[in-house]
Amino acid sequence: MPHRHRHHRAVGAAVTATAALLVAGLSGSASAGAAPADSAPTAAETLRTDAAPPALLKAMQRDLGLDRRQAERRLVNEAEAGATAGRLRAALGSDFAGAWVDGAESGTLTVATTDAGDVAAIEARGAQAKVVRHSLAGLDAAKARLDEAAAGLNTADAPVWYVDTRANTVVVEAIRPAAARSLLAAAGVDRSLARVESRTERPRTFYDLRGGEAYYIDNSSRCSIGFPVTKGTQQGFATAGHCGRAGSSTTGANRVAQGTFQGSIFPGRDMAWVATNSSWTATPYVLGAGGQNVQVAGSTAAPVGASVCRSGSTTGWHCGTITQLNTSVTYQEGTISPVTRTTVCAEPGDSGGSYISGSQAQGVTSGGSGDCRSGGETFFQPINALLQNFGLTLKTTGGDDGGEEPGEPGGTWAAGTVYQPGDTVTYGGATYRCLQGHQAYAGWEPPNVPALWQRV
Repeated sequence: MPHRHRHHRAVGAAVTATAALLVAGLSGSASAGAAPADSAPTAAETLRTDAAPPALLKAMQRDLGLDRRQAERRLVNEAEAGATAGRLRAALGSDFAGAWVDGAESGTLTVATTDAGDVAAIEARGAQAKVVRHSLAGLDAAKARLDEAAAGLNTADAPVWYVDTRANTVVVEAIRPAAARSLLAAAGVDRSLARVESRTERPRTFYDLRGGEAYYIDNSSRCSIGFPVTKGTQQGFATAGHCGRAGSSTTGANRVAQGTFQGSIFPGRDMAWVATNSSWTATPYVLGAGGQNVQVAGSTAAPVGASVCRSGSTTGWHCGTITQLNTSVTYQEGTISPVTRTTVCAEPGDSGGSYISGSQAQGVTSGGSGDCRSGGETFFQPINALLQNFGLTLKTTGGDDGGEEPGEPGGTWAAGTVYQPGDTVTYGGATYRCLQGHQAYAGWEPPNVPALWQRV
């Protein structure tokens, strides 16, 4: 069991500049600095794949079996794939059935659709097309019914369920298959939409031991700082909700008084934030191998199949891939949803710590199963949902991260606001649609970042 770690429409046959860049990236010839002068920035430039630190690249090489050039090209390709998938999601509308990357360098982007008439448009963007039966919206709706039904059931023997975009189905993983069947029946989910898989281990939380950089709760248990944040002028950090409750005090790894939990949600979600005192300063870094600083440039969510690395003081840097978004996982304390599932290993001591893809923050460690000797899986609480829930701003390199409150999605674009795919904003008299989930920063105005925004 997992454990906690502390319609066919005219979409356009013309290949855009971004699509052309994606094709170049898939062939291995694109780079973060390859755009001609005066052209719009590529997705790789927007997401600062060139800011990936040596420690992260080395961990990718070790855990994903790459050399350095392959690791660098993989980050570029994943950035471009995310932008292309975002554009196709907007263009395909209700036909869209998910997207993912494959290959050692993430050189293949596949986009699924329920309408065979969309194939030409998908291929024109440099992606492979897959025609499937169920739309992503339909699968997400079925998964939401499972979440609702789980609230009234004991799901300890069916602890994990998620949308598997590659297989175009909803999967329920169970120690006892009967428990999975009971959950599906209670949710009213047709078996044609779902698949039951067996698992032998129950997830658990990595509760009271440190991850990326340790802190202590009420002079007792330990967890890890996820990402430094601000709330107006108040500094602090994001972490896992199971680490502490609102009002709990914290001390740093040096046992110096540090701060107080301001908000905490667990179970349901696994998110919290701590406001620190004036002795502590929020920095735009994650602790990397050998004490190196890993720069955080933003929070653009990575797609299924993308590489992701985790920082933890117990096991150091480890990397893997994102296997599923929109996953639900049941611990002894209750069900958490949605979390992101990964192939990254972790062990007690990594709870609450940081997941990062390239220079983009992804989430904080929730839990998992297995270890870094025999292999395992982990789940993280996505960072954008945490930021939005508590009204926080991620501390990033090169940005003005303090002094203003985030706005609400929709309306006029505002720095600090968390935007999800499909959100629309106005800026400079024009309307834009969000392509990839992210928190907005000064300098990331919609006209400046075509990887994140599309004018409509």
